[in-house]
Amino acid sequence: MTQGAIDRKRWCQGQVRELHAWTDKLFSVRVDAAVQPFKAGQFTKIGLFIDGQLVSRPYSYVNAPTQTPLEFYFVTVPDGPLTSRLVRLVPGDPIEVMSKASGFLTLDEVPQASQLLLLSTGTAIGPFLSILKTDQPWQRFERVVLVHAVRLAEELSFAETISSLRADHPAQFDFVPVVSREDTDFAFRARIPALIADGRLEARLGLSIDAHTTQVMICGNPEMVKATTATLEARGLKRNRRREPGQISVENYW
Repeated sequence: MTQGAIDRKRWCQGQVRELHAWTDKLFSVRVDAAVQPFKAGQFTKIGLFIDGQLVSRPYSYVNAPTQTPLEFYFVTVPDGPLTSRLVRLVPGDPIEVMSKASGFLTLDEVPQASQLLLLSTGTAIGPFLSILKTDQPWQRFERVVLVHAVRLAEELSFAETISSLRADHPAQFDFVPVVSREDTDFAFRARIPALIADGRLEARLGLSIDAHTTQVMICGNPEMVKATTATLEARGLKRNRRREPGQISVENYW
């Protein structure tokens, strides 16, 4: 798609407000754009014109639907045509955003329960932050747990946002960091499925994961999603589908 041929019913041109570097590979781009209303947890596409052609990729909203600017969290891809340009953006640069969002990793799709577990790896924390910035989880669930698994401690981004959630919902919210490739004095060094299988996650939180009380949303790399789903199914939980409600809602993050 060339710049002259872009469909303005599907795409709107936004303007970069800020590029924030969390590490040398993890970034947030914050954008002003007149997109259509979306639901927390959904994703859209952002793109840039490179050599006259629109190059775009899907990214989840990190901001709540009522918040501006729009925010997208991404990791640089070696030799990636889009991310290699995204990291060079400066305030005022144009950026294309698909107007209409997609995706079903939203609380509207999740049945009622007393506790909600949000299990994420890497940049897949983004849609869960969008959800947690709304009123819905705090009105529907007695306990809300966010688990974020990364390789290195420096990759645990959004500390200020998580601190604000703790301050606003001290009796409801728990955050569990997981760091797989280095020892820390605050995070599990493990993988999410193992923490569920051996009971360490439940012990730390003082709760029980079961089909009667728990809804689980999983977002991350396909291997984690598959392994965690299998571990939960061994506990008696099942995939959540519109025609057959269950306890496990998933989205692969690439």
